[in-house]
Amino acid sequence: MNAIIFGSSGGIGRALTEAVLASGRHGSVFAASRSGAAIPGSVSLQADFTNEADLEALAREVNAAGPLTLCLVVSGLLSDGAGLQPEKSYRAQSLAAFERVFAANTFAPALIAKHMLPLMPKEERSVFAALSARVGSITDNRLGGWHAYRASKAALNMLMRNFAIEQARRAPGNICVSLHPGTVDTALSKPFQANVPAERLFTPEESAAHLIGVIDRLTPEESGKCFDWAGVEIPA
Repeated sequence: MNAIIFGSSGGIGRALTEAVLASGRHGSVFAASRSGAAIPGSVSLQADFTNEADLEALAREVNAAGPLTLCLVVSGLLSDGAGLQPEKSYRAQSLAAFERVFAANTFAPALIAKHMLPLMPKEERSVFAALSARVGSITDNRLGGWHAYRASKAALNMLMRNFAIEQARRAPGNICVSLHPGTVDTALSKPFQANVPAERLFTPEESAAHLIGVIDRLTPEESGKCFDWAGVEIPA
């Protein structure tokens, strides 16, 4: 039983990789990132998550190690501090921003699923989870704005629902979910932490522990849904 974390070089990704390693429940833990950064105890892999040739090569290496029972997609993009910022109005929208944000938050997880889901057991329990966000909920949206980011996460949630429906037919032991990690003290959220209560700003290690707890409690009946860090379902 092996595990892979995509986006392992980021704050939450590294914390999740270390948490999975510490659990001792997986024979091999693969840490995949664009940089190929090493994490002690893991097998480091380098790939561009939107490049299918990279993902095909990565899948061959993972498959050679044996069954894959946990796949976490932790990579994502909100802003870059300069040319890319969450939009406050539809007037600020641009095609370039939509392309960058959707490539990171929607297209990459979709392509990862294409190459990782076939490696997961059909009957044995396995989990494919991708980090989403509460702001991706259409029902919960009362503030507006952040058009590209919200839309990319809403699209990701739809994809996860699609994957869950398909997997229920071909691999009923597989669970596909979206997870909201809360507001985590990382570079991604740093510019947007001003109004976050201290008790709701998690360290990467705290967030990873919460998410692992949610993953451990998931059942096949919950596949296709989105859950927050406390295990509470977020509406579509």
